[in-house]
Amino acid sequence: GGNTAVFMTANGVVVVGAKNPGWGQPILDKIKTLTNKPVTRLINSHTHGDHVSGNVEFPASVDIIVQENTAANMKKMIPNSTAADQKVPAKTIFDEHNGQGLPKRTFRDKMTLFKGADQVDLYYFGRGHTNGHAWIVFPPLRDVHAADIFSGKNVPLLDANNGGSAAEIANSLEKGLNGLKNIDTIITGHSTQMTPADLKEYIQFNRDFLSDVQAAMKAGKTVDEVAASWKIPAKYAGYAAADPNRLKNNVALAYKEVGGK
Repeated sequence: GGNTAVFMTANGVVVVGAKNPGWGQPILDKIKTLTNKPVTRLINSHTHGDHVSGNVEFPASVDIIVQENTAANMKKMIPNSTAADQKVPAKTIFDEHNGQGLPKRTFRDKMTLFKGADQVDLYYFGRGHTNGHAWIVFPPLRDVHAADIFSGKNVPLLDANNGGSAAEIANSLEKGLNGLKNIDTIITGHSTQMTPADLKEYIQFNRDFLSDVQAAMKAGKTVDEVAASWKIPAKYAGYAAADPNRLKNNVALAYKEVGGK
């Protein structure tokens, strides 16, 4: 599952991300090796099952917080647009647990929890990976959990089924870079920790991808032709090789958003 963050405040523990099914209790067990303080807040960055499924194993007393679009998405748990099985489940993991694990509070653009050394800020900067991505900032640590809108140095998963956008992800990332001050470290969704310089590079990577797709579309190439021929530019050395299914999904989404077929 996705990278989980644990932040200890004076009166309790804030957790970001609950991973895949079956991982809620292992997270709680690990926290007990660090502190006797209770978990009081659980923040989900977005709707995907590898970040929210462990919610059902957290105590009912835990305050679960998400961006408002993510709250709507979590009620449906529609498969992401690159999943092999696009069937919407008759029952979500939350339905199976009588609603346990669904968010109790939401925010639209910003929410602040606590003050001083315990402060946690939540932001929404726009569509990208999904349409409800929360950036979770720990000002005392000069740290932000960006989760899957910056999952690592790779071709992003752009989930159109849950509001993701090829046309808007770079702008959303740039709003995050410009809107978050005094940040030294970025917790990615599935990779190692990064820096604002890495994020700046990733913004350009996404802009270059969209530009390449737009140029191919103007040249009359099909989605399949672009997906078969596009390669990660040499200047982005160290980026993960593009997953073919994800790449085709992103090309198709970009075509749709910028007026292609």
